[in-house]
Amino acid sequence: MIDVGDFIQQALAEAGYLDDDRLAQAKAKAADEGIEPHEAAVALGFVKAHELAIVKAGVHEVPYLNLAHYEISFTNTTLVPRSVAEKFTLFPLFDIDGVLTVGMDEPLNLNALDQVRQHARRDVEVVLCEPEQLRALISRAYRLSASSEHDSLGADDQADAMIDDDSQPVVAAMNQLVADAIEEGASDIHLSPDEHDLHLRFRIDGALQIRQGPSLAMHNALVQRLKVMARLDLTQTRRPQDGKLRFPFRGRDYDIRLSTIPTVYGENVVMRILRPHAAIVDFAELGLAPLQIELFEEWISQPYGMILVTGPTGSGKTTTLYTALDRLNSPQRNIMTVEDPVEIRLPMVRQIQVNPEINLTFANALRSILRQDPDVVLVGEIRDNETATVAMQASLTGHLVLSTLHTNDAGGAVTRLQDLGVPPYMVNSSLLGVAAQRLVRRVCEHCIQPHVADEVTRRRFGLTEEDRNFIHGHGCSRCLQTGYHGRVGIYELLPMTPDIKHAIESDHGTEAVRRAAVDAGFRPMWMDGVDKARLGLTTLEEIAKVVSVTQQSASSDETSDRMNLKRSA
Repeated sequence: MIDVGDFIQQALAEAGYLDDDRLAQAKAKAADEGIEPHEAAVALGFVKAHELAIVKAGVHEVPYLNLAHYEISFTNTTLVPRSVAEKFTLFPLFDIDGVLTVGMDEPLNLNALDQVRQHARRDVEVVLCEPEQLRALISRAYRLSASSEHDSLGADDQADAMIDDDSQPVVAAMNQLVADAIEEGASDIHLSPDEHDLHLRFRIDGALQIRQGPSLAMHNALVQRLKVMARLDLTQTRRPQDGKLRFPFRGRDYDIRLSTIPTVYGENVVMRILRPHAAIVDFAELGLAPLQIELFEEWISQPYGMILVTGPTGSGKTTTLYTALDRLNSPQRNIMTVEDPVEIRLPMVRQIQVNPEINLTFANALRSILRQDPDVVLVGEIRDNETATVAMQASLTGHLVLSTLHTNDAGGAVTRLQDLGVPPYMVNSSLLGVAAQRLVRRVCEHCIQPHVADEVTRRRFGLTEEDRNFIHGHGCSRCLQTGYHGRVGIYELLPMTPDIKHAIESDHGTEAVRRAAVDAGFRPMWMDGVDKARLGLTTLEEIAKVVSVTQQSASSDETSDRMNLKRSA
């Protein structure tokens, strides 16, 4: 009888993974543990699992498929019972034109193939996959599709049956959804019902991406389960609710903010994943240019005053401020923060979570902090006159204050403070500088290729015919065919020069502040974005998504001329 294992050992030897000594060690271990020698070779580190799988695929003369980026089709789980999939370590991957492609570790197992054909009633083709990847896929896929076992129940009965028992499918499905989102680096999870489907989307690198999720029949049960975890009102389905829950995953606790809102097809759910253990990087890794880093570090080196970071929600403002705190953090400084919520835990820093229910607002917490002898204070956000006034007063009385505002650009921060009732003289006396920022997606480094910017895009950014050669990502498995992986910031920094202070004092508005800034060498955010596109970090298309096109078109020529004059001077 032919022993396939002998052929695999021979192929491993021919590929340079096993010599006589290693083969002897593998056989000895295999005899002791009752496994195949090639499996022992993996355990001993002589060959990696995916390398063995590729060799085995060659021996069996079938294709090899890496399941690392395979997106589950839950419909296929109805073709092959879970018991068969687990018994033979196989999974139905693709069902195309009456042919079912099955991933297996042992393609010569004829009994397994016969059972697949019997259940699926289709022709079967085999690809070879790593056994550990197959087992993980089987567990995840059949767990998330388990709602099919409850399809005979009404939606309300399903919810009642599944929200409390940890052995029920809804609990496993919810755990798997959140775990997948964390593993993929998602910032948000969207569960959106419509008439026929329940749509699952992850926001990754700022863009929503569709994922295969549970069936619509599971929607009510999933929402009820989330409400239980977040301690929300289970009986209320006709008004929005907000809550928080904690999700343990791989030894860490992730805080999740939950928002539900009623729609015509049921409650829409969005979960924001907070990563308290996120690594703090330096300013350069965030995307600040050398001159911007120099200016920002000059600001944070001051003993007192206020530094503001502006931008919309999700633009990375808090990360920038945490990076600044990390630079300032030392036993010689008392650093305190008041935030909503506390997103990243920092050692040695006293962090306070606001709680409006007990009147622990930004302003009240800030007043209490100032009695704690702080050197540096971070205020998560300035939203009202009271917080703005207390923060400004703190910056004038010997404290370095860092905070955020929601404005479109750096110059708009001055107008926003004045709208909140802060007089111009106080702005000039306390404000050290303003940084405005956005996040844009990075070009995937694994699928970079040259790209020529079209005429419309060049005109939008005021680029010449010669300035047309850029790069973009054409899409690959590592970036899930998006062409992007990760994000980088684009910035504009507004220092408080005498001319800018004069424009503020004269109360001539944002445009006067911007003109004074440009005369002082200020570079608008879109210019920083174009620089990063030239460096191959992002694309002009990404820049156009986050920076006002009207602002670019109206100001690009004027700003470029002024910048050229400054350089020549």
